[in-house]
Amino acid sequence: MLTGKELFELPFPGANKRSCATCHVPEDNFTLTPTHVARLLETNPDDPLFNAIDADDPNAETLTYEHLKKGLVRVWLPLPDNMDLIDGEGNVTTPPDRRLFVWRSVPSIADTAMTAPFQIDGRLATLEEQAQSAVISHSEGGTVPASELARIAAFQRDVFTSDRARIVAGHLASGGDGSSLPDVEDSLSLSSSEQRGREVYEAACAACHGGASKVTLTNQEVHDSLFPALRPDGTVVYEVPATDPPTAVLAATPGNGFMNIGAAFVTYLGQVDPESEIFTKSVNFPRYRYRFYTDGTRTERVVDLPPKPPPFTGGDLSDFEPEIDADGNPLVGPNRIPQFFSSDPGRAIITGNPSDFEAFDVPTLRGIGRTAPYFHDNSAVELHKVVDFYSQFVLGRFPSLNLPPMHPPENEGPPEALTPDQKSDLIAFLRRL
Repeated sequence: MLTGKELFELPFPGANKRSCATCHVPEDNFTLTPTHVARLLETNPDDPLFNAIDADDPNAETLTYEHLKKGLVRVWLPLPDNMDLIDGEGNVTTPPDRRLFVWRSVPSIADTAMTAPFQIDGRLATLEEQAQSAVISHSEGGTVPASELARIAAFQRDVFTSDRARIVAGHLASGGDGSSLPDVEDSLSLSSSEQRGREVYEAACAACHGGASKVTLTNQEVHDSLFPALRPDGTVVYEVPATDPPTAVLAATPGNGFMNIGAAFVTYLGQVDPESEIFTKSVNFPRYRYRFYTDGTRTERVVDLPPKPPPFTGGDLSDFEPEIDADGNPLVGPNRIPQFFSSDPGRAIITGNPSDFEAFDVPTLRGIGRTAPYFHDNSAVELHKVVDFYSQFVLGRFPSLNLPPMHPPENEGPPEALTPDQKSDLIAFLRRL
């Protein structure tokens, strides 16, 4: 009988010769890195990784793999019954099979013993379901015996980024909530910089990514502040009279652990701003708009996202300024910035809920120093780019964190919530986490 590790590494009968390890590469912390893809394409272009399903155009006479060289694989997802795709004018463009595809990175299997649900949109409840789904969608295989799925899942549950992570997973598996578990990071011998970085982590990261003994958000106020109420045209509802800065009216999102921090908007900027430093700007992403209805009859519209911007004749969409309504509030969508299209609906394509527009799972940061590139689509190639993004565009949006964007930036650009020294210390700690 094959072990879970062997099943993970061997191709599945009747499939396209891919195994789990084809994309979750053990030597690269079970991720798919651009370096690995480039090296493999040069040395073994016939490797099962280079299957037509992940080519830039699967129907092209000569297949190319520019997306794959960024560490991205194509993921097909069915539209919920209460959603349609629409064009820029609001005309329904949903294909007959009611599916769309997105380009996403390959997450590590490490620490999955404590990170359910699975996939960055949370569409799979168990590792067994995740394995079966991957065999069908990425290996083009069939149904795997339940006993083999169980062994694959058991293997994945035993892969950890550190012994500290294993301790936390064991505690949570036994029913603990973290309150009775000593801080496992106390066992680390930290340098002065790493210790200061640990303090920055607690102030800036733990609210959403969890502390030493937790892997989920610990500050509901921070989470809820990212879910604005929306008008039918997709624009955010703001308080009246207008405040400075504008204050969004929030939508209720009970039991929702997913968040839209703007990572998908970064992908958008990479597509519209030729001067950006976004790692994936050289490849084309889909350009979607979504219509949400009250139910599966698709007769009563709730909202279109992203909202249709007013006419724009300029060349650089990244500099497009929002219109202001009669109350003095900006006419913007959930990302609070004008946006012409979306490359990935995030959690919304699973729930059919517009509040989940471009929202993704909040991952544990354990082992993050060994899993570059970052975000759901590898848009940030280095860890310092991630920290810059949070410092410039995310942390200052949460008053309860008390990290207003007031520090002078290192270079020309927006004010930041963290100083250069704080960012450097945080990165040092994250590389040890």
